[in-house]
Amino acid sequence: MPDIIQLLPDSVANQIAAGEVVQRPASAVKELVENSIDAGADKIQLILKDAGKSLIQVIDNGAGMSITDARMCFERHATSKIRKAEDLFAIRTMGFRGEAMASIAAIAHVELKTRRHGDELGTCINIEGSEVVSQQPCSANTGTSISVRNLFYNTPARRNFLKSNPVEMRHIVDEFQRVALANPGIFFTLHHDGQEVYHLPATALKQRIVHLFGNNYNQRLVPVEEDTSIIKLRGYVGKPEFARKTRGEQFFFVNNRYIRDAYLNHAVLAAFEELLPDESFPLYVLFIEIDPSKIDINVHPTKTEIKYQDEKSIYAIIRSAVKRSLGKYNITPTLDFDQENSIGHLITPTPLDRIVQPTISFNPDFNPFAAEKKSSEREIPFLRNTGDYNKTAIPQNWDTLYEISKRETAQQHEIHTERTIPVEEQEVSKPSERQLFQVQNRYILSQIKSGFMLINQQAAHERVLYERFLQQLDTHSGTSQQSLFPQSVTLNGGDFELLRELLPDIRALGFDIREFGKNTVVVEGIPADLGDVSEHALLEHLLEGFKNNLSILKLDKRDSLARSLARNAATKIGVRLSLEEMNLLIDQLFACQMPNIALNGKAIISTFTMAELAERFEK
Repeated sequence: MPDIIQLLPDSVANQIAAGEVVQRPASAVKELVENSIDAGADKIQLILKDAGKSLIQVIDNGAGMSITDARMCFERHATSKIRKAEDLFAIRTMGFRGEAMASIAAIAHVELKTRRHGDELGTCINIEGSEVVSQQPCSANTGTSISVRNLFYNTPARRNFLKSNPVEMRHIVDEFQRVALANPGIFFTLHHDGQEVYHLPATALKQRIVHLFGNNYNQRLVPVEEDTSIIKLRGYVGKPEFARKTRGEQFFFVNNRYIRDAYLNHAVLAAFEELLPDESFPLYVLFIEIDPSKIDINVHPTKTEIKYQDEKSIYAIIRSAVKRSLGKYNITPTLDFDQENSIGHLITPTPLDRIVQPTISFNPDFNPFAAEKKSSEREIPFLRNTGDYNKTAIPQNWDTLYEISKRETAQQHEIHTERTIPVEEQEVSKPSERQLFQVQNRYILSQIKSGFMLINQQAAHERVLYERFLQQLDTHSGTSQQSLFPQSVTLNGGDFELLRELLPDIRALGFDIREFGKNTVVVEGIPADLGDVSEHALLEHLLEGFKNNLSILKLDKRDSLARSLARNAATKIGVRLSLEEMNLLIDQLFACQMPNIALNGKAIISTFTMAELAERFEK
């Protein structure tokens, strides 16, 4: 029987490896940009077409490569970063495995142009599906330029699984933001389909955050810095009032490498304990510098997971450092966080019995206009027909106003009701004859034949709006209320790409939105059901809710969009409703397909029977 085990050709092995290294265009962008950083570049340009499907080009001014190195970089396990196994525990570069270039070349058309600083001519190499088509000298700028065209051209199954351009572009923007945050001293530009998306000059970390996410982030950041024998921690956390409902703005960097770590993320959230509402996540951009020998980064294909020798100590350091920074900010919001000068600003209120009432001495007969009136026969308009003003100018018993501060404010509790109907009428058919109460501006109480029912007003309105928005998405029948003054809204790069992806469905709901330059849209109308709301806040909450539903509930796009908009537009707890509004809400709720189930899966209506009440009072 012949042997059946054989070695795979290199081209097939590279395509298999590419499945782990290059999952989508964003993966290729990450690998190429990190190679430019390892080459010592301080200026990197990223050029894309069709969200990287047609073209990914990275141009840098790094060290460049020789003729031999330019050819060798496309071989598997060919790298300049390590020489022996022990080097894995002293890595400070982004790449080290030598798989990225070989994997990319196996599934795309690649052109490489490179020249070292001391060479007169550069090298140009063309590769298609791991096969070298040509290699020749050429004129090239100092550094390296790599063009990746037609990604996954020879693996159609993988190419068919790629999402739409806005979705793929959003993933690329996420990777670009991580690399740009980790390297604020490098000049970055990003162009997509001929339009400049980012222009990031070399600057400090705080300004890099502002350039990436928007000018409004300048006032949201609290600095964090801690230097210990285990790690050095620096960076920024966001103020609690600007926390979001999704995890999109959490960044951890270990030795300038972006990582995902739920354990360290919990350390930051623990520092924000009792400062954030439930299911809210703060912004943070934190850098950890640690001895490479005390970590292992070779545990995941994408190198976004790290093992630590002493992770409990790192957890405690991060938690205490963030908590101390937040404490200093809350007590004394000054620029100098090294001084504790808040004690002198504390004010102790004086007891009321020790406060002396002010006294005023004045001459009631004094009139500054009397001499002028006698010397000239002019009539002063504001003294016309005033009568004996010197006797009425001072109100009587003015000092009794001071007694108001000593009175105790009586708290008034009332149950809102619009009309009174005899108790005997336990079941009515007409909405105008219903007996309704609003309890604590949270629940609507309605009598029924068997007892009464309590309706959660916010959950009920969310259900009504959710089913209405779903119908509008299916029929494209959303009505728009035009704004008197159109508002321009600027979003960060990731949210802007997400909005572009959702734009057809958002317009179907009644939004009148058009793109207006870089990361900016103009809102000319909003759905008529939403009333008077802030366009900027509405879009931000809509996108945040959509991302939250998509990541946690795994819903389809339209369902997630309808849920997000319904939760933002619904009447909130604490709003007082009139009898007409309560009647309308109840009618709309019972016209829904699922009137009893809220969007979070809990009950909207709770019924109490007379038997249950009798049993409770007889105990």
